[in-house]
Amino acid sequence: MRYLHYDVFTNRKFEGNQLAVFPDGRGLTQAQMQTIAREINFSESTFLLPAETPGTDVRMRIFTPGAELPMAGHPTIGTTFALAHEGVIAVGRERWVFGLGVGPTLVELTWTDGVPSFAWMDQRPPEYREPASSRAEIIRAAGVDPAAVDATGLPVEEISCGAAFSFVPVQTRAAVDAAEPNLSALRRLNSAFPGGQVGVFLFSTEPVDPAVAVYSRMFAPSPDLPEDPATGGASGPLGAYLVKHGLVTREQRQDMVSLQGVAMGRPSRIHMRITEDANGVVTRVQVGGQAVRVGEGTIEL
Repeated sequence: MRYLHYDVFTNRKFEGNQLAVFPDGRGLTQAQMQTIAREINFSESTFLLPAETPGTDVRMRIFTPGAELPMAGHPTIGTTFALAHEGVIAVGRERWVFGLGVGPTLVELTWTDGVPSFAWMDQRPPEYREPASSRAEIIRAAGVDPAAVDATGLPVEEISCGAAFSFVPVQTRAAVDAAEPNLSALRRLNSAFPGGQVGVFLFSTEPVDPAVAVYSRMFAPSPDLPEDPATGGASGPLGAYLVKHGLVTREQRQDMVSLQGVAMGRPSRIHMRITEDANGVVTRVQVGGQAVRVGEGTIEL
């Protein structure tokens, strides 16, 4: 069975977040998809199937090495680029709808000289949830200096735009880099959260360069992949957090950038866009970026 290897949220090979795309997942059982994802051992693998929901172009199932996800950002962006490069998405087509576990998900694609150059995916409006664990427990699980969190004067919040994360603001980039997550504590957080959560997201607004709004890391309760180099599913709610707490200007809200994965040697740039109505209510959340093809392979079943 043929698959495509992409690096996502980057335009350079061997950076960003790795993704395996199976353009034709027909005939595979859920157990087989999970086994294949575990064998490849990237953050996620995607399997494409015929559309089942009216208004969608294709059904996509997303698997980490340990579980299926209802939605994730880097697989959606990366698979969009893969389908465009394969000719499944026709040259110049600007809208594509995936059928995901959370429902139909729109991707808007930009083309340059007949080649896909950027993609924005829609996510759900943010849900701000009462923390299931204490601030101290979340900070302890992230392995970050509590003083570096307290110095921001900002709250630790749990937010979902389709997948739930705990967001921990940190004063400096150095403190973000110094964090040493506690895997067992992360697992306890996950089990305490209703419906489970994907992980704990650390970020600092200390300036990196003018094009970057935040410097970030994401820790997950998984022994296989305890840290993620680029987390699109967390970036939508991160953008909502930045807007809610006035950490970006109104102009910046249309294209905020999170620099993630530096500590892993896989720098990734995830773009975020938050749209509000006249009353300041978030009406649209988008996450965007680029992806580059690395190669392809075959799995023998």
